[in-house]
Amino acid sequence: MRFTRAGEARLRKWMAQHARVCWVEHPEPWKMEEVLLEELFLPLNLAGNSDHPFHHKLSEIRRHSRVQAKRLPPIRGARDY
Repeated sequence: MRFTRAGEARLRKWMAQHARVCWVEHPEPWKMEEVLLEELFLPLNLAGNSDHPFHHKLSEIRRHSRVQAKRLPPIRGARDY
């Protein structure tokens, strides 16, 4: 699924205001992920984070969004995208 050009612009704007990204190299990143999920407040990460208080609500929101998106007509042509 993808956004229209207008939807992508809205998402880009939101991410510029709210999203932050950083990284670190680690020989066993899956172990680092376990520690981070236990120690940090990461509400948007659903995988391996089922104990987070926002997990159920976010899962519900994503499920509802997929249902809504599937009801929309497909995006056709570059003009629409």
